[in-house]
Amino acid sequence: MSAPSSSPTPADMARLLSRAETLVARLDALIPSADRPAVRAPDWAASVAFRYRKRQSAAWATGWLEPVRHVAHIGYDDLQEVDTQKARFARNLAQFVAGKPANNVLLSGARGTGKSSLVKAGLAAHAGQGLRLIEVDKADLIDLPDLVELVSERPERFIVFCDDLSFDEGEAGYKALKSILDGTVSASGDNVLIVATSNRRHLLPEYHADNKTYTRGDDGELHPGEAVEEKISLSERFGLWISFYPFSQDEYLAVVAQWLRHFGLGDDAMAAARPEALVWAIERGSRSGRVAYQFARDFAGRDHD
Repeated sequence: MSAPSSSPTPADMARLLSRAETLVARLDALIPSADRPAVRAPDWAASVAFRYRKRQSAAWATGWLEPVRHVAHIGYDDLQEVDTQKARFARNLAQFVAGKPANNVLLSGARGTGKSSLVKAGLAAHAGQGLRLIEVDKADLIDLPDLVELVSERPERFIVFCDDLSFDEGEAGYKALKSILDGTVSASGDNVLIVATSNRRHLLPEYHADNKTYTRGDDGELHPGEAVEEKISLSERFGLWISFYPFSQDEYLAVVAQWLRHFGLGDDAMAAARPEALVWAIERGSRSGRVAYQFARDFAGRDHD
């Protein structure tokens, strides 16, 4: 026969009650309520960059800002062959950090030419002056008004950054971003700058059929139809457009040389690397800063004795 089970002692009951209260407190912190913001504030001293994260169930959703523990270190001087783009972005960002009027920024164009790196360099240049970065995925842009509300009373200046942004027809985040960028009661405060990168200048897919919506006036002037107007309407809300273009061969090789010097190789190694760098670009089907960096890492990692 088994021994009869003993009744829980007062100490056991106290431990069980404590565990239950802890569990309830954790669940309560996750479930939004009328007096709790939809986005939980982070430890602002933990980093200069944060990623927006979201937990969602069938009944509720909550978001929080996750500190980036290892922020990429890149400076303006590390970005070569994009001097015009760099100057325009740096000037606008300096105005924003100084509390002066500045425009939201759309960086668009060829892949791998330094769009995202330019944003990281801007953060590095001004983090000491209170600039912070919040990275938001396209799927979470619907929560943009809550993020703006969260930081509205903070003393820091914030870049809200969406990398590789593009939309398909009817996505929810499209209208949320459009509202924040221009002219609604939930528009961003003066301590928030929206910066997006995209391979599409107008952020939406453009189809040949869209051309059929154009009309021609009596004077021969072309007028875009509603479909085209809608696709242009989001991108034009960014006050500053900065375009990036594919690198020429000489520009590509100059960036290769810059990265080889960064990895400690001398002029002899750079001369030897030239033909391989060209073959590398042909195989990748692209001459860009990203491809140049990837080649330099590969070449610098070899035994050059």
